[in-house]
Amino acid sequence: MNRFDDNLIASLYQHLDDRARQRIDLVVEDMVSCKESDGKVAVVTGSGPNLHEGVTTLIAELIDKSIVDGVVTSSAVIAHEMAGCLDKVKRVRGDKIGVREDILPKGSIFEVTLMDEEALDEIREEMVVDVNLMKRASDSPGDVIIKAAGNMGYPMGLRTEKIAREVETFARVRGMTFEYVAGLGADKRTMIGAGADKNIPVIVSVPQLIGGGMVGLSLGDSISLKRRSEIIAQMLSEARIIIESGVALTQEVHDGPFETYTGHGIWSAWEGMKTFSLEDKKLVRIDLDPNLEKVWQIERDVGNVQQSIDRGLPKTKTLKVPFRMEMSGFARLQGSIPILNDLGSVWPIIALGVSKKLGIHLDFLSYPQETAKGKEMREWIVRNIRILNKNMMLRRVRGDVELSDRGQKEIT
Repeated sequence: MNRFDDNLIASLYQHLDDRARQRIDLVVEDMVSCKESDGKVAVVTGSGPNLHEGVTTLIAELIDKSIVDGVVTSSAVIAHEMAGCLDKVKRVRGDKIGVREDILPKGSIFEVTLMDEEALDEIREEMVVDVNLMKRASDSPGDVIIKAAGNMGYPMGLRTEKIAREVETFARVRGMTFEYVAGLGADKRTMIGAGADKNIPVIVSVPQLIGGGMVGLSLGDSISLKRRSEIIAQMLSEARIIIESGVALTQEVHDGPFETYTGHGIWSAWEGMKTFSLEDKKLVRIDLDPNLEKVWQIERDVGNVQQSIDRGLPKTKTLKVPFRMEMSGFARLQGSIPILNDLGSVWPIIALGVSKKLGIHLDFLSYPQETAKGKEMREWIVRNIRILNKNMMLRRVRGDVELSDRGQKEIT
């Protein structure tokens, strides 16, 4: 994936409306200026399209190239990255191959991960794998699709659930984050792998802890909620630019317990705790919700969002739009920039634009999944991004004292 299709990126850019192009140009210039003056860029990403469009893999590349300096994400993303980001599964009727019907999801569908022998052997060293079940699924009629890795697929999903408990144990014993410990064994082309390798924080926000099955629960139990929020606050405090990408729950960004400008950090500051302010930061949001643009524009035109807050009125009724919590803080920030377009198209334009202006060569670039290059990209991720290597993780946690101590000090 190191030969880029500049013509496709140019076409994606030209198909945007004037407003989107102007805002993307502004974001690119701001990021270049930020990095040229040793500033930091943080990304807040959800799962879903960020995984399927190759954006999490692109962010890992931007971490590796020192363009992105921290990530807030969801437990679902961590679970998928532990399983290799994207994989192929075969979907069959589970009740036809001997799987208990009472535990099957809607439609009685059962998914089997299609993996190479190396990955399967790695898993078989750790747990009992029912290869006969996999053979029955292989011989049964069904569809083969690419989806977020692990999850409901056997044995990859089960393996991720099991290994999550071990990661949690090591994280608690060593005083590290779950994400950092898992990253020590993850592929460096995942965000957690790149984060651990470059020693920058990749961490799940408190509102995004639910997801990824046992991974989310183990993440939640690995460090306290207060400590998790503190790490996030530290990252956002140091960032000059924050990019939100396809994420719904961003209360810790602009309604957080340690943020004083649009959030609820006043009492933490009052009590002498370390807090921060979003007042002078650039906050970019890549989103498809037209209400975000509407609320942002209303605030620019007449200031109704702030007026509603000042008067103690419910914003939903005042503004006559379905209101999401993140719209309030986002709209009121002077440096906020909404980009209402498909993140699969926006991210490669930004990444290529920034890297070229900085003279940095990228080894990976994402493309919209519906394009021919996007389909090729997804196949490349399935083939090349490996599952978490448990033995490597254990060696690095147990034996590499210098790395572990550095991770403890800097990441947690």
